Amino acid sequence: MNSLRLVFSQLRRRPLQTALGVILLGLGIATLVFVILVQGQLARQLERDARNVDLVVGAKGSPLQLVLSAVYQVDVPTGNVPLATLEQLRRNRLVAQAIPLSMGDSFRGFRIVGTERAYVELHDAKLAAGTLWEQPMQAVLGAEVARVSGLGVGSTLFGTHGLAEGGAVHEDAKYQVVGVLAPTRAVIDRLVLTDVASVWHVHEGESVDDAEREITAVIVRYASPMAAAIMPRQVNADSRQMAASPANEIARLFAVVGVGIDTMRAFAWILVGSSLLTLFVTLFNALEERRYDIAIMRLLGAGRARIAWLMMLEAWLLAGMALLLGLVVGLGAVALVGRWLAAARAFTLSAAEFAPALATTLLVALAVATLAAVLPAWRASRMHVARTLAQG
Repeated sequence: MNSLRLVFSQLRRRPLQTALGVILLGLGIATLVFVILVQGQLARQLERDARNVDLVVGAKGSPLQLVLSAVYQVDVPTGNVPLATLEQLRRNRLVAQAIPLSMGDSFRGFRIVGTERAYVELHDAKLAAGTLWEQPMQAVLGAEVARVSGLGVGSTLFGTHGLAEGGAVHEDAKYQVVGVLAPTRAVIDRLVLTDVASVWHVHEGESVDDAEREITAVIVRYASPMAAAIMPRQVNADSRQMAASPANEIARLFAVVGVGIDTMRAFAWILVGSSLLTLFVTLFNALEERRYDIAIMRLLGAGRARIAWLMMLEAWLLAGMALLLGLVVGLGAVALVGRWLAAARAFTLSAAEFAPALATTLLVALAVATLAAVLPAWRASRMHVARTLAQG
């Protein structure tokens, strides 16, 4: 306890230098925390949402846009393709499964997706209540939709035109909620699911011939590894449609986004390096200011090890304050971004999600403090007592 009191009293003697070292190291740790959590959680979500999807078939346009809209539900679709596309894919021996997606409406910002029951199985989702749809205009809510809206089995809802809030309400097309899915932490949590016929009913009525009907996209699972080399070329040969591989497109996306992530990580290490220099200067100056006090302590019986321990303790306390500041700022930033993404009905980020990599921030803080204090602690322990007292 005496050691802590002594160290705190020394820190209060130079508040500006202490604050500067703590802030620099704290900001570096905060940036590392933010990068670790955001990169880790987004990477896991992207992988989880696409793990059972080999190919996406949709209208001509941007392959990345097609993947983001059909697999991750975070972009607008590239257009529609004829319903006949689905049947052609199902007749192809290279295709093990083809699941249609039909989009265009939303409910409180959550997308209404017309599909088949196989889409629920694709994401390994289970019912928390009720049943899956049996007929048109029945809906099943993802866990996040149910949580935010407060709706459950037996409730009704009306879709709005467009994939975001603010569109015209389809007041003559009422959905009956027949089921609610259990949380999966996947994209399906943020969707209102129904059958494709419901989407056609809302937008086209009952008089449209099947030959004229369209769907938004088709999710494809291969029957064999050979399909990866053949299927995209077969699909792209049709001037009206396009094939996109989620794995390839997300790899390209991370190649671009990764530059920004690497830049943030480099900035974090620059701050950490600056804090190391600042803490070293702070501790070294403190040593020079306290040479006479240290000599008195040595004269009163304090050993070399105790003097070195006090210097190291001071550095570790500074690191502890910086670590606390960094965690508060970093986790706060993650929480703010997570709240923004949740409002946009996009990906989910949680500041409460434990990441083993966060242990590296503790190691970084301790390493910086230890490196900064080694030389001052050694010099303090080797100080010549008689000469220091004579100099006054």
